[in-house]
Amino acid sequence: MFLEVKDFARMVTEPDFVASVIMAVALLVTALTVAQPLWKTDQLAARMRGVATDRESMRRKSRATIAAEHAEKSSLRQRAKGPWKSIVDKLNLQKLLEDPNVTKNLMEAGLRGPGPVAVFYFARFATPILFFIGALTYVTLFGKDMSSNNRLIAAVGACVAGFYLPNLIVKNIATKRRTSIMRAFPDALDLLLICVESGMSIEGAFLRVGQEIGSSSIELAEELSLTNAELAYLQDRRVAYENLAKRTNHPGVKGVATALIQAERYGTPLGSALRVMAKENRELRMTEAEKKAAALPAKLTVPMIVFFLPVLFIVILTPAYIQYQNMNNGAGPKNISSAPPPR
Repeated sequence: MFLEVKDFARMVTEPDFVASVIMAVALLVTALTVAQPLWKTDQLAARMRGVATDRESMRRKSRATIAAEHAEKSSLRQRAKGPWKSIVDKLNLQKLLEDPNVTKNLMEAGLRGPGPVAVFYFARFATPILFFIGALTYVTLFGKDMSSNNRLIAAVGACVAGFYLPNLIVKNIATKRRTSIMRAFPDALDLLLICVESGMSIEGAFLRVGQEIGSSSIELAEELSLTNAELAYLQDRRVAYENLAKRTNHPGVKGVATALIQAERYGTPLGSALRVMAKENRELRMTEAEKKAAALPAKLTVPMIVFFLPVLFIVILTPAYIQYQNMNNGAGPKNISSAPPPR
């Protein structure tokens, strides 16, 4: 058995085998890149269908609430289904790995409902085990020079990395989603201001802006459409605006939500508030762009030193070096031929 494992390890580490694997992966990536437009779907339409499903769910909940107003046994809470939920419930992972910010982080990443929560807890439980087994197998096969303590440390480190990996993935998705919303939100506010000043209701304005802004930001279109659905079916409209601020976790959206809540409560003019908030969000977007531009020289310092300067030195010094070599090869006293004797 040991000889077979040794032969397998020798075969895997051979340069020809590694080159073949790299070529196969490169061909696969090229094929997937070429074929990607064939199965590319309309993400905006899919997101809008999801929002429509949430709207129908709210409608069913509202009807069920009215029908079962005096029934104590009626429950409108959504419940997750599938194998992940059963495993989470059997192992009691939700209490074992309890995190009060899970629902908030998943909501900011656009993952709503109890289903993603069950998947998150299952991933947080299974990923450390898989990473530990994978790292231990790798160091056993290819880390023969490592001591037992180093192998154990590597496996435990992989286990810890697997435990925090789901959180990092969710935060990365939430950050990308927030960036997309931040870029398109000032333009959405301008469109919302135009719709409101033209006489449209706030629900119709949200629906219209969500349809128009989808080409710039699918995430923002989804949030506006979902807010429109919540405004139609929630008893307190203030909750819909607060949910929009919580889902986006963006200071500009929070300010607009606060302005809308005040307009609903005190009857303040909505057009002037939206105009001021649109200006502030444009300035906020410009400030973020200026910060990135100011940080660009410092970020380019290391790449320029590592990649640009050596090439520049090669281009400048290579001709001088070649000329110097030619001069050395041709150096030395030259033989001057004597004049022919006179006839």
